[in-house]
Amino acid sequence: MRIENSFIPVRGVGEVTERRLWEHGITHWDEFDGSVVGDTLTDRIETFIETGRAHLEQGDVAPFAESLPASSRWRLYENARQNTCFLDIETTGLDASHHDVTTVSLHRNGETTTFVKGRDLTRDRLATALDAASLLVTFNGQRFDVPFLETCYDLDVTTPHVDLMYPCKKIGLDGGLKAIERDVGIERDLPEIHGRDAVRLWREYERGDDAALETLIEYNRADTQHMKPLLELVTERLHEQVFESACRGE
Repeated sequence: MRIENSFIPVRGVGEVTERRLWEHGITHWDEFDGSVVGDTLTDRIETFIETGRAHLEQGDVAPFAESLPASSRWRLYENARQNTCFLDIETTGLDASHHDVTTVSLHRNGETTTFVKGRDLTRDRLATALDAASLLVTFNGQRFDVPFLETCYDLDVTTPHVDLMYPCKKIGLDGGLKAIERDVGIERDLPEIHGRDAVRLWREYERGDDAALETLIEYNRADTQHMKPLLELVTERLHEQVFESACRGE
């Protein structure tokens, strides 16, 4: 499913109206003719399509992210797939005003970069990496990772953001990232660790254990790398549930 299949970013168009458009064969912007909605909505949709095409020609999905609910931002992925950045952070605690970010991993274009506190984790490097992406993907990052980075590094993260936790909930996948991975059959080579383990590993590194840092980095990187197949599985299921079922009139 692509942004061009979507009409719910338009003011006054909810999921019911969008589904009605799809059921009448209007499944893409190219097919819109206004026969299913009134004149006011027709004008709004036509304006949305015109401006939307201009944004997409520039590779800009931000205006759509702003008008889509969190559980529907998965629709941005197909348009931004080639320039999507998967991000995960590790910290020394849960309060950004009292704790530190220790590692930040970013997975993009098949490559993973990890920044480490005291080495190369800086505001400028984070800002450059995030600004280069068309779409940011996290798990629970809307409530944790992004606000934590913004507080600790005085950042204003404006990259359009898909928090995987919300589309997962939409298809009945609850719990943490690793639990959901197990539920859908995504396997990890590493034993599972939790937040307290990440803190312990960082403290061991501070006491001189370089191997502890390498273990922490390995887990942090795995979180970002495994988000990609999870997002693709979730978007496939939601495409079937939301779009294909409507097109079949189910």
